[in-house]
Amino acid sequence: MVALMITGLFSAVINAVLILLVRRLPLLTPAGWWHAWGLGTLLGISLGWRGWLAVVLYLAFGSAVTKLGFAKKQALGIAEGRGGKRGPENVWGSAATGLVLALATLLPGAPKQLLLSGFIASFAAKLADTFGSEIGKRWGKTTLSLSRWRPVPPGTDGAVSIEGTAASLIGALLFCCIGWGLGLIPAGQIALLSAVGLVASLLESLIGAELQPRFVWLSNEGVNGLLTVIAAGLAMALLR
Repeated sequence: MVALMITGLFSAVINAVLILLVRRLPLLTPAGWWHAWGLGTLLGISLGWRGWLAVVLYLAFGSAVTKLGFAKKQALGIAEGRGGKRGPENVWGSAATGLVLALATLLPGAPKQLLLSGFIASFAAKLADTFGSEIGKRWGKTTLSLSRWRPVPPGTDGAVSIEGTAASLIGALLFCCIGWGLGLIPAGQIALLSAVGLVASLLESLIGAELQPRFVWLSNEGVNGLLTVIAAGLAMALLR
């Protein structure tokens, strides 16, 4: 317990210093940075620098792809709000599932590798969703409703395109390779978890198109949270 408290204090201080150094980057809102500090501190305690760095890279790549073609997306009225900056709701909509799995690795007798695979799958699915949405909105030539299979305007909830779907697969594969490179998952899981990320992102499109309009309490962040739960649950079920 003492060792864990020392690790927590060290993680909190390191994360605070790093955020003070980079807080002017147009990645998060001021409140978003505070919540990122809490997330980073808990990841440092549970998974150490490898899990922390994986999520930092997730944020970096997600923010970078959001900025691609941003002026054009703004002109069309389909760009992310706040200039693409993420707020607290975005932080936790993307990371709550992964954080729960990371903290679960601290439990005595926990199946750590299985939990790590779920952790990677949850972020792979969210990065797949971001890549697919941002690339598809800007460069998708034919955008179809996934539930009704008819042409719809770019940016429509539940819409997919060939370009966006390909980008989703790239996003999932990219994060799974990051997970492997950091030693969080074995190489043999890259293909499976990438496929899980892609499938989960497509299911998220269906949820956004069919369920979200019916339930006023189901926000975009709630849909994102469901996406990560589906991905992590599916990955761990297949790997058990």
